Amino acid sequence: MPPRQTNQRAAVREAIEAADRPLTPQEILDLAQADLPGLGIATVYRAVKVGAEEGWLTPVELPNGPTRYEPAGKKHHHHFECTECNAVFEIDGCPTPPSKLRPMVPEGCELTGHEVILYGRCADCR
Repeated sequence: MPPRQTNQRAAVREAIEAADRPLTPQEILDLAQADLPGLGIATVYRAVKVGAEEGWLTPVELPNGPTRYEPAGKKHHHHFECTECNAVFEIDGCPTPPSKLRPMVPEGCELTGHEVILYGRCADCR
């Protein structure tokens, strides 16, 4: 039986879908509390877990910091992380096509994917 849709899960989903970047659970909570002030962080964690299991949400794992979440089904893209506030933003498209990466792959290995992460200061932190 699938999890039932609650006001809390709806608020979490709306916050994620309205954002233009991957969000941490705390950022999701901060945005969703505008519509649902009583929402708690444990509920956000449960909602993102269910969202990932249902396939509408994709976890974004970066080397520094917590897992972030964004809607699933987006075309291949990469990320920019602010080194001051740790906000993460999407980079449209791919600056490094797989054809340019294949020569870098060790002999006998197969390239199955890649991730490019840019670091710097976001517009708010500049």
